[in-house]
Amino acid sequence: MMLSNGPDSSKPRILIVLHQEHSSPGRVGQELVKRGFTLDIRKPRFGDALPTTLEGHAGAVIFGGPMSANDPDAFVKKEIDWIKVPLREQKPFFGICLGGQMMVKQLGGTVEGHKDGLVEIGYYPLEATGAGSSLMDWPQKVYQWHREGFSLPAGCDLLAQGAPAYPNQAIRYGPAAYGIQFHPELTHLMMVRWTTKAVERMTLPGAQQRRDHFAGRFIHDAAVRSWLDNFLDLWIRTAKNPVKYCQLNAAE
Repeated sequence: MMLSNGPDSSKPRILIVLHQEHSSPGRVGQELVKRGFTLDIRKPRFGDALPTTLEGHAGAVIFGGPMSANDPDAFVKKEIDWIKVPLREQKPFFGICLGGQMMVKQLGGTVEGHKDGLVEIGYYPLEATGAGSSLMDWPQKVYQWHREGFSLPAGCDLLAQGAPAYPNQAIRYGPAAYGIQFHPELTHLMMVRWTTKAVERMTLPGAQQRRDHFAGRFIHDAAVRSWLDNFLDLWIRTAKNPVKYCQLNAAE
């Protein structure tokens, strides 16, 4: 499936924020295209601007990357500051790993590593909270690739939690903003690339070995795929029948 930087003006657009030259929105991008959206891909790290309003977009997704939400780089600070746009406008926002950590920073929370240097790289257990269970079914294990976690800012609901090293795994702020630590966008090709180009990460404390990543995908990926489908139904639905958050608010 072709994913283009040039969005089709006849279809509702989803803003896609990526952080490396050859990054891909992976399965999340593929599924959004299947739902009738076009992808407006931007990379602020390489000079792309972000819109001052999401009036022309149906929603936004900020993906992960090897950098930290605590880094002093101008593009990191720019993205964290920009997240106030979808939050203020109550437009669908989805932050994945670094993107979720950026949302937490925007909300006044903290992002930090484990005190003993533990990381989560591979498949790790996930457990839904009561709030999360009321929304959808969650997979038992999810794919992780991070060495920092996020706090639970005031006003956020904790939807899923993980192992003691990084307990906060999925949160919601307001009606339309979600942040997660794990990677439902991962395709098989992405796993091959990550575990090849960043093989040294698998020597960090708590990381799983490369063979375990692929074994875990064979066992757990179907449940993760199902979760993503259910999540997208909840978060944005389809281009022809999108979720109307303003209507949801009026009905509350």
